[in-house]
Amino acid sequence: MRISMVSANASPLDVSEGGDIRGQNIHLAELSAALTRAGHAVTVYTRKDSEDLPTRVTAPGGYTVVHVPAGPPRRTSDEETLSSMGAFGGFLKSEWENERPDIVHAHYWMSGIATQLAARTLGIPAVQTFHALGVVEQRFEDTELSAAKNRIRLEQLIARGSTRVVATCTEEVLELSHLGLPRTRTSVVPSGVDVSAFTPEGRVDEKGKRHRLVMAGRLAPSKGFDTAIEALAHFPDTELVIAGGPAASDVADDSEAARLLKVARNAKVRNRVRIVGRIPREDMPSLLRSADAVVCTPWYEPFGMVPLEAMACGTPVVASAVGGMRDTVVDGITGRLISPRNPARLAEALRQLFDDDALRTGYGMAGCDRARARYSWDRVATDTLRAYGRCVSAPPRTNRPSAQ
Repeated sequence: MRISMVSANASPLDVSEGGDIRGQNIHLAELSAALTRAGHAVTVYTRKDSEDLPTRVTAPGGYTVVHVPAGPPRRTSDEETLSSMGAFGGFLKSEWENERPDIVHAHYWMSGIATQLAARTLGIPAVQTFHALGVVEQRFEDTELSAAKNRIRLEQLIARGSTRVVATCTEEVLELSHLGLPRTRTSVVPSGVDVSAFTPEGRVDEKGKRHRLVMAGRLAPSKGFDTAIEALAHFPDTELVIAGGPAASDVADDSEAARLLKVARNAKVRNRVRIVGRIPREDMPSLLRSADAVVCTPWYEPFGMVPLEAMACGTPVVASAVGGMRDTVVDGITGRLISPRNPARLAEALRQLFDDDALRTGYGMAGCDRARARYSWDRVATDTLRAYGRCVSAPPRTNRPSAQ
């Protein structure tokens, strides 16, 4: 198949170049590479945000990345990016008129606008993955009301205009149905994990205390880092390492980092909380392996790559029972699911793990087996191709590539 991916606000090249990486960047890079390994021709369209970027480049995964000249060639706000989607869609239309793809797949809501502007007039099947829904973020994030309402309205139109919507978790299907999208037009395809990099074997970071908890993600109140900080007061021989957010050199100037450290001081655990900032992607496995448990306690989570990466490393997970983590973490088998924003429940779950080495080992082994069997990127690519097959007249090849 000829597959066009559209990701206006996140480039897959950031993953290999060490940029400010988020889940969407990783998802796009890994899925595109897995589809390419399966024998498909993949082109990713992303906005040109620097004068130095070439128009076309071959990514390390073998797919093509096209930098679309829409909007100023610099990093822009969401509002500025949104205003450039008309020009982005015009570029896509011109490209696809010259070389028509079999299917196009938009990532994030703004990309959906540009994609449908071009695909609808050309009659090309258009698949949409939102990665995060505005209606969910509005409940938990401090967003400007009019902007949130505008986004939700546009997401409704994008969902209804798509040939099919690929949701990353079952909870998202329910949210989409509330927006008016029939469940028959949705498929659930989770994000994945690089099972060749995230393994139980390999380098392990040294611990500073008897037990270590690890958390990772962007520094934001909704990520629930303070839940773990407050729970830490129950474990005097335990340290908490938080990775993510700005570079290590900029952590001291980050307002959310300052707030979290204030929470730690109030809980009298400041000397056992380390916010290390953004770390290189290749260093994540060794950090996750060093943990007695990886804690993921956000208020909401569209998918959640960190718990999956921890599971692949054989590390037990304690996670909020929200969003995608309700699908990936099996309570009492690969880890524990708890109610969000509940330090007491988190402490209770951690106590069970710390007091029972066999339980901790069992969770780790079961989590690793589940990650490798269900969430490798080759498996995710196969499931994605199956969703594509619901949109095109001739189903795509779904032969599985060799195991990673």
